[in-house]
Amino acid sequence: MSNATFNVPEMTCGHCKAAVEGELDKLSGVERSNADFEKGIVEVRYDEDRVTTEELEGAIEEAGYSVTA
Repeated sequence: MSNATFNVPEMTCGHCKAAVEGELDKLSGVERSNADFEKGIVEVRYDEDRVTTEELEGAIEEAGYSVTA
C-alpha cells in the first residue's frame, strides 16, 4: 500500500469533502481517502498495483476540483 497527499485548495465545506471522497472511493484499489477542506489537502491510501496517482487526480477532478502542485 502507498500513501499520497494532494493539494486541493478549492474545497471549502463538508459537501466538497464528501464529493471528493466519494469519487476516490469508487476507484478499485483505494483503501481509504480523507479530504480535509480546512487544510486544502486530500490523503489517499491505495494499492499502487491497482490504481495510479494519475487516476486518483482524475477522480478528484471528476468531483469538480483542481489538484495543484
